[in-house]
Amino acid sequence: MTEAAGLVPKRILVTGGTGLVGRAIEKVVADGEGRPDEEWIFVSSRDADLTNAAETKALFEQHKPTHVIHLAAMVGGLFKNIRYNLDFWRRNIHINDNVLHSAYETGVQKVVSCLSTCIFPDKTTYPIDETMIHNGPPHSSNFGYSYAKRMIDIQNRGYFEQHGCRFTAVIPTNVFGPHDNFNIEDGHVLPGLIHKVYLAKQTGSALTVWGTGKPRRQFIYSLDLARLFLWVLREYDEVEPIILSVGEEDEVSIREAAEAIVEAMDFRGELVFDTTKADGQFKKTASNAKLRRYLPGFQFTPFRQAVKETCTWFSTNYANARK
Repeated sequence: MTEAAGLVPKRILVTGGTGLVGRAIEKVVADGEGRPDEEWIFVSSRDADLTNAAETKALFEQHKPTHVIHLAAMVGGLFKNIRYNLDFWRRNIHINDNVLHSAYETGVQKVVSCLSTCIFPDKTTYPIDETMIHNGPPHSSNFGYSYAKRMIDIQNRGYFEQHGCRFTAVIPTNVFGPHDNFNIEDGHVLPGLIHKVYLAKQTGSALTVWGTGKPRRQFIYSLDLARLFLWVLREYDEVEPIILSVGEEDEVSIREAAEAIVEAMDFRGELVFDTTKADGQFKKTASNAKLRRYLPGFQFTPFRQAVKETCTWFSTNYANARK
């Protein structure tokens, strides 16, 4: 089957192509993981407003993709989500509906969308797996984003049942790496901490971590995720989503993550936890058993090595990094 597929050129459109995961896919493809029969097109919000149906359709008609990796979304950390749940719901619902419907209308063969482990029920048993997405309400802190992302799974099922479309989705755990959003107020926890350590080191002040440091997370390096995205695009044929994550045994606390960054950046100051700030969900432990059934030998980059590479990238590219 692979040989036959290799004869037909693929035009792969990546929405959100200049973000964290899009840049990682671009690097992995450029570094030799791309194939001769693949043409990659990376687009951003500058190319089209995906909340606008007409602009989205025009983008698809312009590039005529055969395959789509859909990464574009309104995203943010815990505190931005708490403030703007309605905005997260509306913008993401519009983006996802426009992208999936334009893909259907223009005959795209396969779409791989990106979900998040925050979509899972707040009250659940652990580890969570792919069958549990719709088993109860998500955490109240980011219900707008979570429900909007869940609806991609509903739409994928609908397009498959009604039109036979091969639309699927992946569910990564907490992604980090070069080209992340390092904004302290609105970014995710790890890039926010990297920026804080960088500034604390410059000013000689203490490092203040919001919350108790006790919540636990599974972090996936963006370059590892990019390699897995290529596998899903080429080989994974289920409509049902698949969790892309390190194992349960690789979960780390926020305190441990902060300590890894402190070590990577050689920070010598004091580490303080501001327990007046919210922790968010205590844990979201995800099972990667389904992934391991498909790819038992996949090697993830060790957490501390990935943190070190990300800290080095941020320090080197500080002037131009998103922050």
